[in-house]
Amino acid sequence: MHSSQDEITTESPPPPHPAGMVPAAPVGNTALMSPLRVGVVAGMVLLAGFVLFLGLRKRTLSHQSVLKTSIAGADREQSLRFKGTTEAVLTRAILAPVLAGEQAGTLTIIKLATSGSHVKRGDLLVEFDRQAQMRDFIDKQADYSKLAGQVLEERAKENAARAKDEAELQQAENTQSKAQLEMKKLEIDSRIDAEKAQETSDEAKATVGQLRQTFGLKRKAAEAGIRILEIQRDRTHEIMRHAQGNAELMQIHSPIDGIAVLTTVWKQGKMGEVQEGDQVRPGVPFMDVVDPSKMQVRVLANQEDFLSLEVGQRSRVHLDAYPELVFPGRLEEMAPIGRSGDFSSRLRTFAVVFSITGNDAKLMPDLSAAVDVDVDVARSKIAAGSAR
Repeated sequence: MHSSQDEITTESPPPPHPAGMVPAAPVGNTALMSPLRVGVVAGMVLLAGFVLFLGLRKRTLSHQSVLKTSIAGADREQSLRFKGTTEAVLTRAILAPVLAGEQAGTLTIIKLATSGSHVKRGDLLVEFDRQAQMRDFIDKQADYSKLAGQVLEERAKENAARAKDEAELQQAENTQSKAQLEMKKLEIDSRIDAEKAQETSDEAKATVGQLRQTFGLKRKAAEAGIRILEIQRDRTHEIMRHAQGNAELMQIHSPIDGIAVLTTVWKQGKMGEVQEGDQVRPGVPFMDVVDPSKMQVRVLANQEDFLSLEVGQRSRVHLDAYPELVFPGRLEEMAPIGRSGDFSSRLRTFAVVFSITGNDAKLMPDLSAAVDVDVDVARSKIAAGSAR
């Protein structure tokens, strides 16, 4: 019984701990393994940190190398972008004809080529109403014929009057000669006959002098009258010729092969393209004929970027309306004199022209374009320093 009680006592649960008291950790194999585990964990942490340090250092060195290479490349070359507008190298402006001998008026379009159409040299571009010019030509032609007949008539009358006056003058001279012969017989004639002969001689001499004087005046008066008619005739002929020439100017033909492009003009209180039936004032440009095979871009460069440019530099031309199209270009012209800026008179802009190599159906005049030019930074810095 005693041994049973001892076993029962040994297997009984431990008494409960007082409140707030924590039982002590049991002493065994677990407590002996803790320092080893801590050492292993610390070694693994140190190894991972060393590997991470090596990776970060390699990445930093690589980034610095790329950065130095980029900076060195930027020092050697950079790209400048300019904005401009495309235009045709070969273009011809079509103006409403200025009529000879007429004041400012309007011309009515009766036939017009469509914008964007391909035309050949000599093709009809526009035709204006020519009825007024043909009417003037017919009227002046009739006036010219009438005045030409009057000139001939007055010339014939003058010839007849001249012949009559010459006959009267010849008769008066004959009378004077006869009177002078009678004067030689004064010594044998009586006194009365001598006085009559003297009077006759004086009268004949006066008549001849008067006829000679009036003869010249009549010729001058007749020539002046004929000359007035001739001036009127010639003036009418010029007006007639101008009317005929103006009628021929009512048709305008293409001077080159290319594309007809209508330009905007001021009409009916607003800007717009002309069409058949519209009226155009003489001398107003309303159409261009452009050769699309040769195009260029005109841009404005500021005074800082202008120093980095030179004729012959290669470029790339981008069309804003068609981003997929890129054309090679070349700097062709640089304006020697700049113009003042819009906000400061000290800032200058220079016109620069780039030629476009290649062609495309979408490449048309008046398109906004961007031009990229690769320039040497070192050379531009030297140029800027020398300019200062």
